[in-house]
Amino acid sequence: MRKTTRLALVFAALAGAVGTAAYADEHSGAGPRDGMMMRLGKVIKDNDGTITFDQFSDAMNARLKKMVADNGGKLTVAQLAEALEKARFEQMARRIIARYDTKGDGTLTADDITSRQKKVFAMLDRDNDGKIEKNELPKGPGGHRQWDGEGNDGTDGMQ
Repeated sequence: MRKTTRLALVFAALAGAVGTAAYADEHSGAGPRDGMMMRLGKVIKDNDGTITFDQFSDAMNARLKKMVADNGGKLTVAQLAEALEKARFEQMARRIIARYDTKGDGTLTADDITSRQKKVFAMLDRDNDGKIEKNELPKGPGGHRQWDGEGNDGTDGMQ
């Protein structure tokens, strides 16, 4: 197989993955396959039960095509990597905000962080004595405590 053909196939696979990942990111809780099926289901409903290649292509790769168009018709590895990294970090940020945001206002404050820490501390301090003791720590893989109070993580140096 020629190098250009292989590169084209790799790019096509990556384009599908980016489109699917972007859609799944917008619809958290849905996996990549679920996201693809939802998009195709919408296209079928909008088009009397059939999908043309152009409709399929638009549904699968709209974001990627927009990125290419926004960058003068070409998308470099660096530009694509930057977009993927940004999407990944935005998704992580949404998860952190959702986990810590006690008021539900979509923002994170020092009080939100402290509140979350108090909840976790209370869960770990099973005897409610105001201290977390070694026997209160959850067991990790192999039945070892995650931390032994002396800075060791219970892995005996093994990873």
